[in-house]
Amino acid sequence: MTHSTLRDLEHHDAFIERHIGPNDAEIGHMLEQVGYASLEALTDAIVPGSIKSPQPLALPPAIGEVEALAKIRAIAAKNQVLRSFIGRGYYGTHTPNVILRNILENPAWYTAYTPYQAEISQGRMEALINFQTMVADLTGMEIANASLLDEATAAAEAMTLAKRSAKSKSDTFFVSKNVHPQTLEVLRTRAEPLEIQLLVADDAEAATADVFGALLQYPDTFGGLGDYQATADALHARGAILAVASDLLALVLLKSPGEFGADIVVGNTQRFGVPFGFGGPHAGFMACRDAYKRSMPGRLIGVSVDSDGKPAYRLTLQTREQHIRREKATSNICTAQVLLAVMASMYAVYHGPDGLTRIARRVHRQAAILAAALRQAGVKVADGFFDTLRIDGVDAAAIHAQARAARINLREIDAGSVGISLDETVTREDLTALAGLFGAKLDIDALDASTADAIPAALRRASAFLQHPVFNTHHSEHELLRYMRSLADKDLAMDRTMIPLGSCTMKLNATAEMIPVTWPEFGNIHPLAPADQTTGYKQLIDELEAMLVECTGYDAVSLQPNSGAQGEYAGLLAIRAYHRSRGEGHRDICLIPDSAHGTNPASAQMCGMTVVVTKTDANGNVDVEDIRRNAEKYSDRLAAIMMTYPSTHGVFEEEVVEICQIIHQHGGQVYTDGANMNALVGVAKPGKWGSDVSHLNLHKTFCIPHGGGGPGVGPCAVKSHLAPFLPKTVDGEGVVGMVSAASYGSASILPISWMYVTLMGTQGLRKATQVALLNANYIAKRLEPHYETLYTGRNGLVAHECILDLRPLKDATGISAEDVAKRLIDFGFHAPTLSFPVAGTLMVEPTESESQHELDRFIDAMIQIREEIRAVEDGRLDREDNPLKHAPHTATQVSASEWTRAYPRELAAFPLPSLKLQKYWPPVSRVDNVYGDKNVMCACIPVDAYKEEEAEV
Repeated sequence: MTHSTLRDLEHHDAFIERHIGPNDAEIGHMLEQVGYASLEALTDAIVPGSIKSPQPLALPPAIGEVEALAKIRAIAAKNQVLRSFIGRGYYGTHTPNVILRNILENPAWYTAYTPYQAEISQGRMEALINFQTMVADLTGMEIANASLLDEATAAAEAMTLAKRSAKSKSDTFFVSKNVHPQTLEVLRTRAEPLEIQLLVADDAEAATADVFGALLQYPDTFGGLGDYQATADALHARGAILAVASDLLALVLLKSPGEFGADIVVGNTQRFGVPFGFGGPHAGFMACRDAYKRSMPGRLIGVSVDSDGKPAYRLTLQTREQHIRREKATSNICTAQVLLAVMASMYAVYHGPDGLTRIARRVHRQAAILAAALRQAGVKVADGFFDTLRIDGVDAAAIHAQARAARINLREIDAGSVGISLDETVTREDLTALAGLFGAKLDIDALDASTADAIPAALRRASAFLQHPVFNTHHSEHELLRYMRSLADKDLAMDRTMIPLGSCTMKLNATAEMIPVTWPEFGNIHPLAPADQTTGYKQLIDELEAMLVECTGYDAVSLQPNSGAQGEYAGLLAIRAYHRSRGEGHRDICLIPDSAHGTNPASAQMCGMTVVVTKTDANGNVDVEDIRRNAEKYSDRLAAIMMTYPSTHGVFEEEVVEICQIIHQHGGQVYTDGANMNALVGVAKPGKWGSDVSHLNLHKTFCIPHGGGGPGVGPCAVKSHLAPFLPKTVDGEGVVGMVSAASYGSASILPISWMYVTLMGTQGLRKATQVALLNANYIAKRLEPHYETLYTGRNGLVAHECILDLRPLKDATGISAEDVAKRLIDFGFHAPTLSFPVAGTLMVEPTESESQHELDRFIDAMIQIREEIRAVEDGRLDREDNPLKHAPHTATQVSASEWTRAYPRELAAFPLPSLKLQKYWPPVSRVDNVYGDKNVMCACIPVDAYKEEEAEV
């Protein structure tokens, strides 16, 4: 036995070897296959010397999980969790433990990808269609989407939806002065580049103002309840649209906005079982009239049919999305808040209409009782409310001081007013303590008997909601547990298989990284809690920002953007504000290569920029001469270039430094899309080779899981000259306004990325990048005899992803890239990225977390699929009746009494022997996209549809 030193033994306790899939022996084998002696030699062969970092990252060395958790536990302990009654759009809630454990803490849910691949996403799409039904029912609208980022950005999307849908030609949008302040801030940010004027005034003025639309808050930010029927009628008479920001729990008891004439309803589902989290992530929502469904931003889950005619879910109306419409897009939304929307929908499933009514009634009764007690003590309380009391005529400073001493936070309004918002977590002891702050005594039961409700009769809800059986069945924990398990079993997530998507890095989301997210010290902090209660969060945020600065070579970071697209938007706003600060506000041209992700041109359009598309050469690189020509042509107007590096085509382009120089020579700024940062960390820094700004995807490179299509974090990193133009914080100062509702966006999931960097350290982060490069090149090399890699860089190598060109195979056999993607489901794999950035291709990104065993399993599947295509070429399989054209195959199909296919059942179900040991069965066969778009239905499937299906069986 060889002697191991203590240092050697400690090294093997480090996290690096748990995160990186291949061990050193496998790395050696794969390097041999690719033709290089070491990771360093491979890195030198792939990455241009002009951008390579000369020094290692200045970060601490890697540590083990136990030590890292202890460090972050000490940081969390610096936060103070007080009882919060601040409100302002954020309320205390109980996350049912069965949902906490089996959704939020369950990798079957949090490691799933966006449900673009319908057949392996039926479970989470059912949960999302429950979400859409829940929102539509409570708001009284005809259709709802599958969530937006937060309430404030949803309100901004409502404003732009109203602008393009209204008959009025006005450029002014009315905003009630009683909307939540953070909503107004985001509206101001979004309106200005689009030349939309905001009129902020009393609600009464909405009825007479010349506007294209109006936003009212119901209940308003101070708790007040308005009757807006006449306002809706007046707006409609002038061709304007009424948008209402609302609260779903309040709508359990209040007349729905749809019943008084609202056209669009937005809000936040946070209080349906999702913790404060210092501001996020939470699932915003938008519901609207059916007439606007083809213009509504974000994702819609719809109902279609599969090849057997059975109901099946899919993302519907996908042509509305920004990646199709590019610079003509009206929104840059590329994601949703799926994990949080699933939690909120399960909260409604668990409680049902009766349970939600009990919760809402209890909250309202508590508010009415507290108001009565305060009035008896001579305190002035505003009339008409659901859960929020506005108290005027008091010494606010003294009340707040007394409250803090009692470990209570109230809302700060002004020197003579405070706010109190109650929620489902409030106890009798809380009510007594709150009353005591104002010198009031509280006999709860006596006041309960003598106090009327505070909701005006005209505003009380009379309509039913959540009548579908799904909301009236799963009220015991056993039933909900089994329902959630049944949905998870329908899906493929990272806990079952690699998800080899190019451009959307799907790597390990380690358990140790996830654990702190649900600690109360992070989860139970209100985003407007006083600074002296959030010093732990400040330390975490400051340290994470410093980590990202070091990894990128930039000088400052904003963590406010809560998606990659929001990070893009923030970066372009910074560029725009920088030019204006120098008297060059006329600079409005944004150059974007034609290979760019669709959010790039959409974000530029939202910033008021004019997009000029530049060419890509035959090798997939940006055409430097075309960039030069356009930079010279638009020299006086050039604002920026947006480029992705490594490129969207999966190669390191040699001329990136030259491109930066060209843009700077003509007065422009360089924006580098950070989607592919997983190929750079520890190897090269955008901020050091000439780039001015990047957004990063913490839900890709820095290990925040995708959650089935959200949450995400898209920080904006900038050089020092752009730092003054990062988004301001709530109640803060700054040139550029807020881009998200909370100062630090999805703050409660930032511990994940902090943990990842801390666990990996300088050496681990670099090795992760190098193994990501190795894994991609290993797949490309192994598949080289079977599929052509469309683009390669220097030395015939790819970056961290490779594009497999299936177009020649389709020409020869009729087998498309989509057919291959669907056939991979039969092998238990999520498909690679389909037809992006080049139609008819598959883009594969294996990431560093996949072992050689998993890579080989994928390679074996792709080789078997190539053999099936070859059988079509040779005439051994029919051109139309073959396993690729009919994939995926369900258990029902292959076990049916009758089998009419021209190929064996065994080939359909078990194309490789290993599948007989472990097999994923898709719940539906191939979903009909055209049917789904022609027959748009975005609510729970009626029970009759299932009865018809049973009758057929």
